[in-house]
Amino acid sequence: MSHKHPIVAVTGSSGAGTSTVKRAFEHIFTREAITPIVIEGDSFHRYDRASMKEAMAEAEAKGNKNFSHFGPDANVFDKLAELFKSYGETGTGQKRLYLHSDEEAAPYDGLNAGQFTPWEDIPKGTDLMFYEGLHGGVVTDDIDVAQYVDLLVGVVPSVNLEWIQKIHRDNAERGYSEEVIVDTILRRMPDYINYITPQFSRTDINFQRIATVDTSNPFIARDIPTPDESLVVIRFKDPKKFNTDFPYLLNMIPNSFMSRRNSIVVPGGKMGLAMELILTPIIHDMIERAKKSR
Repeated sequence: MSHKHPIVAVTGSSGAGTSTVKRAFEHIFTREAITPIVIEGDSFHRYDRASMKEAMAEAEAKGNKNFSHFGPDANVFDKLAELFKSYGETGTGQKRLYLHSDEEAAPYDGLNAGQFTPWEDIPKGTDLMFYEGLHGGVVTDDIDVAQYVDLLVGVVPSVNLEWIQKIHRDNAERGYSEEVIVDTILRRMPDYINYITPQFSRTDINFQRIATVDTSNPFIARDIPTPDESLVVIRFKDPKKFNTDFPYLLNMIPNSFMSRRNSIVVPGGKMGLAMELILTPIIHDMIERAKKSR
């Protein structure tokens, strides 16, 4: 962790909705005139799209049917930890991009969707690092990424809701059949349990969306529950760390309530508002400390 060059990480599994939190942070960065370096978790996968298919086939041929992007074998956690450590100490480090689509690949001659751009130095003069992906708080027997993060935010809907979101997203945006998506969920389950879920015990703040409609069988759900059909449980690991003002939040967010001494529940439609109310003063204080430390 570093006061001079703070690191903010948003972590959540595939289909969890981390992009919603990313937009909230973008609003904060714009209002506070903050220049972040944005790091995408997918850029720390070990394999490009074609190589991943080969690696999965090879693993399955050896009897491993659970090889997935969620686990250490398919990622370069050492590179991620190295980047976080370097940025925290010096404000520098190396990054690359994973090109998800032809549109993203278009500016890069000779590269196609599913490939990585070359590693390159982070530009100097950024105010903080913002990571969004699967492993912002991951810890293994050999690697501890979480130790370098100044603010770790979890986005973790109830499991059934997470699966509904993933099924609908992968079907609509990527054209995968329901059978393929379910197979992916099953293959990832051991790594989900061992490497994704434990991160949410390390997060400073968790945003967990819970549906208020029946999601008992996510594999037949026709629609994703809307924000108005859900609540968001926001849990603070240590409210004193960020001087969390619960009475202020209860006053500012209609129909919110405290469920535990460190948890506030807000209507699903107020999730964005709650994020900005909670995160803006934290980011502001981080930047002020960073300026004084440099």
